[in-house]
Amino acid sequence: GDLLPADGVLIQGNDLKIDESALTGESDHVRKSLDKDPLLLSGTHVMEGSGRMVVTAVGVNSQSGIIFTLLGATGDDEGDKRDRKGG
Repeated sequence: GDLLPADGVLIQGNDLKIDESALTGESDHVRKSLDKDPLLLSGTHVMEGSGRMVVTAVGVNSQSGIIFTLLGATGDDEGDKRDRKGG
């Protein structure tokens, strides 16, 4: 399925099912609708249906970006270079 590049809120959907296993570990697909669970998260995959969303966060401000930042997996090598040089 298509990878969602940003966090957002669903504003239009047609039988939308999302694979959120990358973030939650849950293997079941999650049905998204305007009435129930309209939040879409970056790093998840669309498995069925279609939809439109209003983007609420991208990059390090998205939920997956926050997780990567907390894990120290941002790809920023500057901190590593300083640590090796002792400064």
